[in-house]
Amino acid sequence: MENLKYNDQGLLPVIIQDAGSGEVLMLAYMDKTAVSRTLKEKHTVFFSRSRNQYWVKGESSGHTQDVVQVLTDCDKDTLLVRVTQKGGACHLGYRTCFVHEMNDQGDIVRITQEKVFDPEKTYKK
Repeated sequence: MENLKYNDQGLLPVIIQDAGSGEVLMLAYMDKTAVSRTLKEKHTVFFSRSRNQYWVKGESSGHTQDVVQVLTDCDKDTLLVRVTQKGGACHLGYRTCFVHEMNDQGDIVRITQEKVFDPEKTYKK
């Protein structure tokens, strides 16, 4: 972990990929503690930049990510975490976070997936 190159905030981007299908599920951030916990616990642990706290994927939704493999890129400044996704990865209810197709003007023209869960029911406040 000491060989990883974190940014000025002590974070590095982490791409989450479905180990079976190769589908990119989401992008999040980890610091050294989150990387260590992810490697040891075999579940993804992220650092929320907006909330300034750790979060375990699926802790409140039950839509967990079991870690299959962790890879670093050639510069050691980005991780690729291959997972087995249970439920949806997106807090909006989709399987992946990458669902908004854009046109060449940058407008969102369609949503490419159906929701796999209802976030209103899953994230009760």
